[in-house]
Amino acid sequence: MTMSVVEHEANLSLIYREANYRPGRSWRTWLIGRPLATADAAHQAIGKFVGLAVFSSDAMSSVAYGPQELMLVLAAAGAAGLNYAVPLAIGIVALLTILTLSYEQTIHAYPGGGGAYIVARDNLGELPAQIAGAALLTDYILTVAVSISSGVAQITSAFPHLYAYRVEIAVVLVVLIMTINLRGVKESGAIFAAPTYFFLGMAFLTVIVGLARYLTGNLGMVPNPPELELMHGAQGLTLFLLLRAFASGTTSLTGVEAISNGIPAFREPRSRNAGRTLIWMSFILGSLLLGITFLAHQTGAVPSDSGETVISQLARTAYGTRGAIYLATIVSTTLILIMAANTSFADFPRLSALAAADGFLPRQLTYKGSRLVFSRGIMALAGIAALLIIGFKASVSALIPLYAVGVFLSFTLSQTGMARRWWRAGHLKPGDEVAGHGSTLRYEPGWQTKLVVNAIGAACTLIVMIVFAVTKFSGGAWIIVVLVPTLVLIFFRIHAHYKHLARQLSLEDYGAAPRMRRHRVILPIGGVHRGSLAALSYATALSEDVTAVYVALDPAEAKKVQDRWETWGEGVRLIVLDSPYRLLIEPLLAYIDQIDAQRQSNETITIVVPQFVPKHWWSNALHTQTALTLRTALMFRRGIVITNVPYQVD
Repeated sequence: MTMSVVEHEANLSLIYREANYRPGRSWRTWLIGRPLATADAAHQAIGKFVGLAVFSSDAMSSVAYGPQELMLVLAAAGAAGLNYAVPLAIGIVALLTILTLSYEQTIHAYPGGGGAYIVARDNLGELPAQIAGAALLTDYILTVAVSISSGVAQITSAFPHLYAYRVEIAVVLVVLIMTINLRGVKESGAIFAAPTYFFLGMAFLTVIVGLARYLTGNLGMVPNPPELELMHGAQGLTLFLLLRAFASGTTSLTGVEAISNGIPAFREPRSRNAGRTLIWMSFILGSLLLGITFLAHQTGAVPSDSGETVISQLARTAYGTRGAIYLATIVSTTLILIMAANTSFADFPRLSALAAADGFLPRQLTYKGSRLVFSRGIMALAGIAALLIIGFKASVSALIPLYAVGVFLSFTLSQTGMARRWWRAGHLKPGDEVAGHGSTLRYEPGWQTKLVVNAIGAACTLIVMIVFAVTKFSGGAWIIVVLVPTLVLIFFRIHAHYKHLARQLSLEDYGAAPRMRRHRVILPIGGVHRGSLAALSYATALSEDVTAVYVALDPAEAKKVQDRWETWGEGVRLIVLDSPYRLLIEPLLAYIDQIDAQRQSNETITIVVPQFVPKHWWSNALHTQTALTLRTALMFRRGIVITNVPYQVD
C-alpha cells in the first residue's frame, strides 16, 4: 500500500493514502466482468452507432406493436374502421416530428441529461419534477414489461405450442437483460448493437419488398389470417373510437425521450452526438411506422392479441413464404423487442440516481457498482418488471393501457418546462446568466421560435394524455392515475426524512464536544456531521491515539470531508483511503488488517463506528448499515473490539 502525506500547518493532521486493494476474482467477475476503476469512466462513453442501439431500441421496436394496437381498436368498427389506420399513422408521425424538434432543443439546453425530470425541476418546481420522475420511472418499468411481453408474443406466433409458457420465458428474458446491463453501458451496447441493426435491416427489407410487390400489383392479401378479435365489442365508427385508436397508436412514440435522459453516456461532444442520434432514430421510426401500417392495411392483416401478430402476417405475405427469410424477420423482431428493454435499463438507474441524489429515493441508488453502472437501480427495475409480467400474464394489450399515460405525462411536463425556459431566457438581457440545477440560463436569440415549438409539443402531448386516460381508464389506465400521485407522496415522505436527518446532523450552532483520552482507536467516518463528532468525542475519551479513516469514493466529496475535518476534527489525524473501485468495506478492512498485523500482544484495537438511529424503524432501509457489516466481518477477530456509537434523531 503506497502512502502520501499532506502536511497542514506543519502538523500531520491529514494523511492521504491510496488503497491499492483490488477486488479478487469471483463468480460475479465471471458473470458481469472484471471491476472497473473510477478512472475508467471516460472510456465507457459510447458513440452514435452504439448509442442508437442503447437508447433507441425501445422507440424503434415499438413499430412491432404500435400499428397492431392502433388496428386492434379500429377493428371494432370493421373494415370501415381499418381504413383510418394510415391517416392516423400519418398523424402519429406528425406528432413524432414535433417531439423530435422539442427534445433536440432539450438535449442542447441540458447537456447533463436527466430529461423531463431535470427540465421540470429547473423550470417548474419540485412538485412537477417529482411527478415527471414518477411518470418516467413508471414508464421505464412498463417499457421492460411491454417490450419483453411483445417479444415473447413474436416467439409464440412462430411456435404456438410455447404460448402456455409465455410468462416463464418472459421472466427469464428479463433476468438475462438485467445481467447484460450489469456488465456496463459500453459492453451492453456492443452486445445489443448487432440485433438492433439486424432488425433494422430485416424491417426495411420487408417494407421495401412489400412496397415493390404492391407497386407491381402482385402483393396480394394475407393468406389464412387469424380470426378478427373485437377487444371491446363491435362499435360504430365514431370520433371517440378514432381518438382511442390514435392514443393506442401513439405507443409507438415511447422511448423518444430516452436519448435526452442519457446524454452523459455519449462521447464528446455529447450534445451534438446525442442530437444526431435522436434525428436518426426519429427518421427510422417514422419511416417504418408508415410503411408497416400502409402495407398491413393493403394486405388485409388482421390484428390479434393472442394469435399471429401483424408483423408476422405482413412478412409471410411480402415474401410469399414461411421460409428462412420469414423466420429471419420474426427472429429479428423478437430480438429487438427483447433488447428494447435495454433503453429502460440504461435510463431507469440514471433517473433513480438523480432522484436519490436529490433525496427523494433511497441514497443507495446513487452508488455505482463494479462496472460503473447503477447496479441497484438495474436490479430494482428487473424485479418490479418481472412482477408486472407475472401479474398481467405477459399480455401486451393488458399492459398497454398502463403504458402511455405516464409517457405522455412526462412528455407534457418536459415540453412545458422547456417553453417556460425559453420565456425566461427571452426576458434576460444579453450577457446575463442565471444558474440552474441542470444548466445555465442565458439570453437566447430566436427564443420565440423555440418557445412555440415546445408549446405546440406540450399541447399535443397533453391532449393525447387526456384522451388516453379517458379512453383507457376502465381498461387499466386508472392504475397509473392512482399510482403516480402515490409515488409522488412516497418521494416527498422520503425527502422529508432526509431533510429532518440533515437538520439533526447539522453543525450549525453546534458547540465543541468534550474530550477524554484512553487507548488506541480507529474511527471510520462517512462524513463530518453531528453523528461522527459524537463518535469522535467517545473515541477521544478512550484514548489519545485516535485515527479517523475515510474511504474516498468520489474526489469532490473527499475534498469536502477533508476541509470540514480541518475545522471540526480537533487535530485528530484523518486517513483518506482512495478507493478507485468504489468499494467501501474492503479497503477499510484491509487497513484494519495492516494495523492489526502491527499490534502488540498487550494492545487492543477499538473500532468506533458512528451510527445514527432514526425515529422510525423503517427509515433504516434508507441508510447504509456500515456498523452491522463491520461487526459481522470483525466479530471473530481477537484483540479487536467493535463499538457502535448511536446518535438518535427525533
